[in-house]
Amino acid sequence: MKIALAQLNYHIGNFEANTANIIHAIEQARSAAADLIIFAELAIGGYPAKDLLRSKVFRRQCDEAIQQIASHCQDIACIIGAPVKNSDPEGKELYNTAIFIEDGAVRNIVKKGLLPDYDVFDEYRYFEPNKRFHCIELKGVKIALTVCEDLWDDDEGGNSYVGNPMADLQQENPDLLINIAASPFSYTHFDKRLTVLAQKVKKSKRPLIYVNQVGAHMDIIFDGRSMALNNEGRKIAELKRFEEDLQYVTYHQRNITSTTASVKDAVSDIALIHDALILGLRDYFQKSGFRRAVLGLSGGLDSALVAALACEALGADNVLAVLMPSVYSSDHSIKDALDLVNNTGCQHHIVPIKAIAAAYEDSLSPLFEGLQPDTTEENIQARARAVILMAISNKFGHILLNTSNKSEAAVGYGTLYGDMAGSISVIGDVYKSKAYELARYINRERIIIPVNTIEKAPSAELRPDQKDSDSLPEYELLDSILFELIENEKTGSEVVAMGFEKSLVERVSKLVNNAEFKRFQAPPILRVSPKAFGTGRQIPLVAKYPY
Repeated sequence: MKIALAQLNYHIGNFEANTANIIHAIEQARSAAADLIIFAELAIGGYPAKDLLRSKVFRRQCDEAIQQIASHCQDIACIIGAPVKNSDPEGKELYNTAIFIEDGAVRNIVKKGLLPDYDVFDEYRYFEPNKRFHCIELKGVKIALTVCEDLWDDDEGGNSYVGNPMADLQQENPDLLINIAASPFSYTHFDKRLTVLAQKVKKSKRPLIYVNQVGAHMDIIFDGRSMALNNEGRKIAELKRFEEDLQYVTYHQRNITSTTASVKDAVSDIALIHDALILGLRDYFQKSGFRRAVLGLSGGLDSALVAALACEALGADNVLAVLMPSVYSSDHSIKDALDLVNNTGCQHHIVPIKAIAAAYEDSLSPLFEGLQPDTTEENIQARARAVILMAISNKFGHILLNTSNKSEAAVGYGTLYGDMAGSISVIGDVYKSKAYELARYINRERIIIPVNTIEKAPSAELRPDQKDSDSLPEYELLDSILFELIENEKTGSEVVAMGFEKSLVERVSKLVNNAEFKRFQAPPILRVSPKAFGTGRQIPLVAKYPY
């Protein structure tokens, strides 16, 4: 039996484009004499559709898309993910399902049982969990068909799931395992994913096909990397990373061989982060109908990094870098910024803010009389820059890119309505220490980000001779503590027990907690780590935080 793995990039709610893309893949697979084509979890409607799932119009469009797709499934069977109405008046209105289509009609609907509600997932809000699991059959092959988490009964999220779909399915002695998924990307996740899949194969001694989504939906990015494992648990096919792909494998006598797909080489974390950010940025603009971006370019690492990523994702002609030197901006920062412009070929303008900041200070001088300058005056400069950038955004329809990194976001080292402004945070899930690695990766073939930008000490340049280290620990040390507090969700006392200085951990922990109100108002962040700020980390704004 020849099986097609269809790894597509879906646009939430864009039924016309999604359905056309799905039908095109079906036609390609039929032309290649495939017996079965497999699409990802919730391919119909898109994932995560969130409260659109509550819309009667959205649900009706899902049903219509299923029927339209089914009509094209002649001489080829299809497995595809879709939300389906729960006919029982008790429970949630929908099931998250894998639909099995054969001979132009829906033959079976496999409902998802294990509904994740950790990190970025919130499926219990919309779906009813299934409690009964049975195999489906195609051409005499008994298939254990599961939807994403139903294969992950090792309970990665600590949910203490009730039930074990795979255990039930194994009792029916299946010939083949198929899992359709919408498994978000993080740079640590693929190895875990592969380990779980291989464990299921080795336990059942049956081959497995896994089909994942690819594409970005604001903060959540899907890396694709669909795969097939033979009955020994060895990966014999892997589809492309961060790209659409359609490949084939052959099932025969409880094993799988690869027809067209190959096994991809291992790739570094930084390369994965780079590719994820490019896809996330590109999809955000294309799926939102935007074309051009604007950002403030300071000559520092973060803005240079975002500018370089934006030029690669959107094309240099669609990126406008605005240099806004103040009285404290150094000559080398202006030169570094202009070198970046020349290296990328993006558009640029220079709008000095010295007079603008002075006008603010002059207007406020009667109110501030007798008070010493402090961060207030520094923030006025940052907010003046944001006003300029938003004026350009409004006038020309450019979308403002935020350039803050994760280290700054974590400890509140940013100005609300100033450098924290933007429609999307490009590197808000990239620690400063990783930002240096990412810059060097971008320069792997030629110098794009000026060497001096990477090597000089970071500074906000909002007061004379300012350095980030005046206010923060060195980034390598800071990021190590932040990783334990945020990604590993350790308490402060647990971090101290690891050998970090107690006073430093207390200080960093307090900074993280005190900045929660800032992050609540920050732009959405492209998620590339196991724990990003935003959807996947819900912290109360008003609380007495545990240590």
